[in-house]
Amino acid sequence: LERAYVWDTDLTRAEQFAGEMGDELGFSVESIPQLAAAVGESDVCVTCTPSRSQFLERDFVRPGTFVAAVGADSPGKQELDPRILGENVVVVDLLEQCVSVGALQHAIRHGLMAPESVRAELGEIVAGKISGRETDAEIIVFDSTGTALQDTAAAALVYQRAISAGTGQHLDFTAT
Repeated sequence: LERAYVWDTDLTRAEQFAGEMGDELGFSVESIPQLAAAVGESDVCVTCTPSRSQFLERDFVRPGTFVAAVGADSPGKQELDPRILGENVVVVDLLEQCVSVGALQHAIRHGLMAPESVRAELGEIVAGKISGRETDAEIIVFDSTGTALQDTAAAALVYQRAISAGTGQHLDFTAT
């Protein structure tokens, strides 16, 4: 990553977060007042909010963008215009869960897609059973509602790589 944009309905919070993360990550993190402008310049867009109404509109997303929708993880939560899912490639962490609590719930409710229209679950792509991106212009939407098993597997991989690289910080949880 070379640059990241941060948008929030509260510009002061966005500016504070951008400052903290820019220092921590070592690359440019800018708060931006217009979401459409930020998404229009981005290859990756991650939504991670408690929103109950859409704010990421279909027209904001340009061809080739990867959208990771992380915030819709319970009934009624919504970040994305359902047309973003209905008109593009959708990958989910767990189909059954996304149908009931993910961004997918809204696209289905509006009749814009059916569960069978989802390209794959993430595990199928990782295992090479189903292809991910097939063209540079595809908009890929990853609807992630969160799974403990995937979180544990990711944490184990990060831990193993840190040990191999000799990085990280050892914490002794046995001391009282």
